[in-house]
Amino acid sequence: MNWLTDHKLPIDDLAETGFDWLQTNGAWFFDGLALGMESLIDAILWVLQTPHPLIVVAAFAALTWLIQRSWKIVALVVLGFLFILNQGYWEETTESLTLVLSACVVCMGAGVPIGIAVAHRPRLYRAVAPVLDLMQTLPTFVYLIPAIVFFGIGMVPGLIATVIFVLPAPIRLTQLGISSTPKDLLEAAEAFGAKPSQTLWKIELPYALPQIMAGLNQTIMLSLSMVVIAALVGADGLGVPVVRALNQVNTGLGFESGLIIVVVAIMLDRMLRVHRK
Repeated sequence: MNWLTDHKLPIDDLAETGFDWLQTNGAWFFDGLALGMESLIDAILWVLQTPHPLIVVAAFAALTWLIQRSWKIVALVVLGFLFILNQGYWEETTESLTLVLSACVVCMGAGVPIGIAVAHRPRLYRAVAPVLDLMQTLPTFVYLIPAIVFFGIGMVPGLIATVIFVLPAPIRLTQLGISSTPKDLLEAAEAFGAKPSQTLWKIELPYALPQIMAGLNQTIMLSLSMVVIAALVGADGLGVPVVRALNQVNTGLGFESGLIIVVVAIMLDRMLRVHRK
């Protein structure tokens, strides 16, 4: 087998050359992207941290009621936030929520239009599918290397790595929702002279809404699963005490901070869960 290993394909050299070229020639793009991401992160962080915590809790409770119309889920969200305040993790929670919400803005803003486009073009979806598979199956730690190279350390590289990992979810679920629209509805719209844009907005998107909301739910859950990994590149949030507990082999701190992440995940999942009627 030596003859095979002696003729190893230079994947590592090609990757390093490509990253060096991008770093040299694409600095203007990455600097602009970093500035935009920092502005988004700062804005969301200001909204979550400037008011009194109880005001933020009340706002989340009101949002939950508007979405779910269930006092039980509202009570669950309020109790979850009160538990976080009781444990002294409010600042870390708002920082993680900032990362999650920023990822939602970017992923849903890009994923839904891409999902609509590939749903209307099956050949394009077949071409894009392997890329989506690669984005989801490539170990997430691999994303951290170019993120650090292009963006340094902090919240921005954590957000970029999160977006790369999470983006396939809204694309796939939006594509599923749009492409599963019953042909009878589409034929009826065409028979009544509906334009493609009218068919999209009045038939396809309403029918696909549960799948799109499921994509949002998955975006939030997957983003939250990245908080620990994002902490490795300097992102603030609930991942920091988890990493600290790992370094110190501190079982109590690790369980405590991990439980807070679970509580946040449960609250967000219940808030945004949508069932087709």
